[in-house]
Amino acid sequence: MEPIGISLSYLLDLIIGDPYWFPHPVKGMGRFITFWEKKLRKGKKGHILRIKGVILTAIVVGVSVFSAYILLYFAGEINYILKIIVWIILGYTSLAVKDLFLHVRPILESIKNKDIEDTRKRLSLIVGRDTQDLSKEEIITACVESIAENTNDGIIAPLFYLILGGPVLAIGYKAINTLDSMVGYKNERYKDFGWFSARLDDLANFIPARITGMLIVMSSFLLRYNFKDSFRIMCRNGSRHLSANSGVSEAAMAGALSIRVGGPSKYKGELVIKPYIGEKKYFIQPALINKALNVMFLSSVLMVVIGVILRWLI
Repeated sequence: MEPIGISLSYLLDLIIGDPYWFPHPVKGMGRFITFWEKKLRKGKKGHILRIKGVILTAIVVGVSVFSAYILLYFAGEINYILKIIVWIILGYTSLAVKDLFLHVRPILESIKNKDIEDTRKRLSLIVGRDTQDLSKEEIITACVESIAENTNDGIIAPLFYLILGGPVLAIGYKAINTLDSMVGYKNERYKDFGWFSARLDDLANFIPARITGMLIVMSSFLLRYNFKDSFRIMCRNGSRHLSANSGVSEAAMAGALSIRVGGPSKYKGELVIKPYIGEKKYFIQPALINKALNVMFLSSVLMVVIGVILRWLI
C-alpha cells in the first residue's frame, strides 16, 4: 500500500493543494497550540517555563500522532479501501508543493507588473522578515531563500517521514514543524517556552535537510543549472546559516542559481545580521524565482520516485 499511497498523496497535493475550505490538520494544530500556550505560558520564567515548553510539545505532538493513528485504525476496522483513502488524505495534508507555487507565482507576477507595494505585501505572506522597505532585488532574493527553506520543511521532510513511517509519522513531523513556526523563537517571549520545540525541530530536520541539499544538487544537474557550485557552496556555506538545517538547502539553491543570499534582515523592526551564503556571479533577475521553483519541483519528484522504489524493495 505504501508506494501507491505515497504517489497518490503527492499527486493529490499537486491537483488540489490546500484549499481554504478544507479542514487542514495544520490549521487545527495551530489552534490547539494557541489554546495550550495560553494555558501554560503564564507566570514564572526560566526553568519552569522551559518545563512547560516540554509539556506543550508533548501534548501537541502526542495528540497529533495519536489522532492520525486512531483515524487509520478505525478506518481499517471499517473497510480496507477506506483505510487506504484515509492514508492518502493524511499523507496529502502533510505536503505543500502546490501551495508553495500558489504563494510564489503571484509575487513573480507582481514584480513583472512593477507594483512594489503589492509585491512586498505578497512576500510578507511567506517570509518572517519585515518586507515594507525591501527593494526589488531583495524581494527576489528573499523569495529564493523561502523556496529553498520550504523545499525541505514543506515537501522533502514530510515526504521523508511519510516514506519512513506513513501518515502517522508525517503528521507528527508537521506538528513539530508547526510548533517551531509558532513558538520556536529566540526572543524574550519564547526563548524559554519555545526552546524544546525549536530543538526538536532541529533534530527532526537534520537528516531531511541534508537529503534536500543533495536533491537540489541533483535537480540542478538535470536542469543544467550550476550543479558544481550547488554542491560546493552547500558543503562550504551550509553551516553558516543561523539554522544549520535551513542553511543546507539555501546554500545548495544559491550555488545552483549562482547568486548570494542571506545578509542583514529586519524582523519586527529588529535588525538581524545573517551571514551571506553563496557567490554573486549574476545579476538578481525575476527569472531566478522560476528557476528556484523548477529546482523545488524536480527535487520533490525525485524524492517521491526514490521513496516509491525504496518502499517497493523493502
